[in-house]
Amino acid sequence: MEMKYRVLGRSGLKVSEICLGAMTFGEDWGFGASKEESRKQFDVFAAAGGNFIDTANVYTKGTSERFVGEFVKSDRDRFVIATKYSIATRFDDINAWGNSRKNLVQSVDASLRRLDLDRIDLYWVHVADPLTPVDELMRALDDVVRAGKVIYVGVSDTPAWQVARANTMAKLRGWSRFVGLQIEYSLIERTPERDLLPMAEALGLAVTPWGPIGGGVLSGKYSVGWETPDSKRVAANRHRFSDRNMKIAGEVSAIARELGRSSAQVAIAWVMGRGPHGTIPIVGARTAAQLEDSLGAIDTMLTPEMLTRLDAVSKIELGFPHDFLARPTMARTLRGDLGDKLIL
Repeated sequence: MEMKYRVLGRSGLKVSEICLGAMTFGEDWGFGASKEESRKQFDVFAAAGGNFIDTANVYTKGTSERFVGEFVKSDRDRFVIATKYSIATRFDDINAWGNSRKNLVQSVDASLRRLDLDRIDLYWVHVADPLTPVDELMRALDDVVRAGKVIYVGVSDTPAWQVARANTMAKLRGWSRFVGLQIEYSLIERTPERDLLPMAEALGLAVTPWGPIGGGVLSGKYSVGWETPDSKRVAANRHRFSDRNMKIAGEVSAIARELGRSSAQVAIAWVMGRGPHGTIPIVGARTAAQLEDSLGAIDTMLTPEMLTRLDAVSKIELGFPHDFLARPTMARTLRGDLGDKLIL
């Protein structure tokens, strides 16, 4: 297994082709990894050549950031540390959530204290906030970059039109632009192909998908006919266990058996190969053994025939206007009789 690296969007930042998701670092939510187990995961990732680590100010009530900062302390410059803000950190404070300048400034400072670092390499807007004007957000992000607290900025879980508007405004005004887009994307969640992924390609944004194994659905544990147990975790994600998704999980498992690989490796490898420039999946785990298995996606090669099978079982309708514009009759309607003679 040999880790390779990608340039993060329209930047000069080089990151490992898999990002370590640190959402499970800490047990403050009643699940996750202990400090010892989190350290083992970090060591496995670093030994494999990984340098890109993703966390957030709300993950495990701040413990995740504290663990990450401590783990990278001895070799800080080697690692690319990404964290996020937006989600409420105090439910009794009206300004402790959202993307306002106030919450951004106080969130950056709080994350730096927990990380015990002097800068954040990549700062994500965690989720869309309909109340904060886009010019306030982009100017405030540019200010923390100019202050040296943040080097690059990215955006997560936000509609494509809002990201495009924000980056266009930032470009025209000379402010820092988003270099990355974080989205849910997997074989069971392909709807970003409608607008988010084409937008990212057009704007040169790196794509860092979360949930590449579909919340565990594509881990190899589940198949058609599986009965969901009565547990809090499954109950919260029951929508993932549809007949369609079970068929996809079955195909992933079949291909995994053919390759002598795990289902997680197949699912992650599919995500890594999407788009003309690939993606950088965020991979989390509860144990170092799980993470080590997931990292095997790096050298999991899917054949064209396997890709065709996975595409067929997971295909979605793109909807209007995409399917409308793809109709054969539209080509002639748009281009006239000589359109097919155009050299593209």
